Amino acid sequence: METFWQKLEGTTDQILGQLKKVVDEGNARRVVVKQRGRTVAEFPLTAGVIGAVLAPVAAAIGALSALLADCSIEVEKVVDAIPVSEADDDEPRAAARG
Repeated sequence: METFWQKLEGTTDQILGQLKKVVDEGNARRVVVKQRGRTVAEFPLTAGVIGAVLAPVAAAIGALSALLADCSIEVEKVVDAIPVSEADDDEPRAAARG
């Protein structure tokens, strides 16, 4: 398993739309609201979060992002590490034509 952070940017509506999409993908673990680099709020998400559970979290994030200047929303995501096969490196590459 590999963990990485995705920063959501845009208007409040755009951020909430992106958040819903990320949660629907099923690999979001927590959402952090930061203002000028300082964590203001943190919302843990469990695997299999459904819309009814996400609604209060989304409302809180929307309210915070509307009220706070210079705030950012970051989502911690977990994905399965995909091993790179050495066989993939042996695939022929397209030759440059001149």
